[in-house]
Amino acid sequence: MNRTQAEELKENEKERDIFCIVSDAFRVFARKASSVLGSAWAFSVAILIIIIWAATGPMFHFSDTWQLIINTGTTIVTFLMVFLIQNTQNRDAKAVHLKLDEIIRALKKARNELVDLENLSDEELDKLEDQFRRLRTKAETEGTNMRHVEPSELEESHR
Repeated sequence: MNRTQAEELKENEKERDIFCIVSDAFRVFARKASSVLGSAWAFSVAILIIIIWAATGPMFHFSDTWQLIINTGTTIVTFLMVFLIQNTQNRDAKAVHLKLDEIIRALKKARNELVDLENLSDEELDKLEDQFRRLRTKAETEGTNMRHVEPSELEESHR
């Protein structure tokens, strides 16, 4: 009884709930839409729409309805684009974090505390930023390789 990989995938897909299916569909749509809508062609079409709208102003006597058309259109487009951009940005940021986490884990002398920095409080991030600032300053003034200085050593030299 050999089952093909395609059969297994179809069976697994049946088990997925509607939220996963909708989420996957939105992810694919958002990625494609952001690619298309972020192109020079989409920008050109938007400019063309504005030019046509402005050119029709005298024909409609610059009426309230004429103004309402562009205001409503831009509001709807902006509202929808916020969700598309945020989805794409969240996925990209997560992918970058995971890649950096893997690099940190793979380097023997890297500080593993740097993995998952996005979960630290603002105060903790500020302290870490200060450590790196002092590390950079010390390296610049002493001209030494400060790549593998422990934070405790940095704290002692700062006092």
